Amino acid sequence: MKSRLRQTVLPVITALIWGTAFVAQDVCSDHIPAMAFNALRFFIAVAFLLIIKCALRAFGKSRPVPQEERPAYRRRLLIAAALCGAALASASILQQAGMGLGTDSGKSGFITALYVVLVPIGGLLLGKRVRPVFWLGLALAVAGLYLLCINGKPELAAGDLLTLLCAVMFTVQILLIDRFAPGLDPIDFCAAEFIAAGLISLAGMLLFESPSAEGVRACIFPLLYVAIFSSGIAYLLQIVAQREGDPALVTILFSLEAVFSAIASAIILRQRMTAREYIGCALVFAAVLIAQLPEGKKGRSA
Repeated sequence: MKSRLRQTVLPVITALIWGTAFVAQDVCSDHIPAMAFNALRFFIAVAFLLIIKCALRAFGKSRPVPQEERPAYRRRLLIAAALCGAALASASILQQAGMGLGTDSGKSGFITALYVVLVPIGGLLLGKRVRPVFWLGLALAVAGLYLLCINGKPELAAGDLLTLLCAVMFTVQILLIDRFAPGLDPIDFCAAEFIAAGLISLAGMLLFESPSAEGVRACIFPLLYVAIFSSGIAYLLQIVAQREGDPALVTILFSLEAVFSAIASAIILRQRMTAREYIGCALVFAAVLIAQLPEGKKGRSA
């Protein structure tokens, strides 16, 4: 019961943080280039996680890895960080590049959210079982996200294709977390992933961007919110939620991010939602409820 509660509540909290962080990211996008923004948010998040790690050790809440297990642990952590960090950085860069080529934010949000569909499909390819009722939940989630995010005719232009690749990379990241998280400390895993993603973003920034200190100072508080809450806390919760949970179920709960984003925009930015968007929110919530329906018991076969 506790495990079931964890893999339900934690993804919802994660989605709430990610959704509300869109407001802060929108402010930062006016002052800081994309790769510089990602590098800053990931490195600040690493510093935050290291403080949490030190605090836990000081209070005896964090157990060190036994000496004899450290070489294998470090090797696994390095591989996980390299793979997950590369997937995370690639997804962020592809998304920004797609928007740079003309994909508007609404369409980008919908295409990115297709990881809701791609994760269980990827799980099937890896031999995981998906309950039939789950596909109904997925269909409702996709329909809801479509109504919530897309108002025009869907067309797959060059920018859209890059954004679709972004959804694929987020799918890869979620499946990699499902693969590596059970054997690693969540804080170690999250910090190592951010270091890898931050280094990749930093390299891109040095090659292609010229951020200014004035731009960073102009949005320091939204940046800290995204770095500490959206990255440091929410991604950590993502890893903890996926350690024992089904990545397909956890992912459909993550789809609530779009709903919380719309609500936050309406409250904070005073952007009113249309009837179409409210229907989309309702469909996503319905998808979440259906995805959590208990599986019916089957009798034994003779």
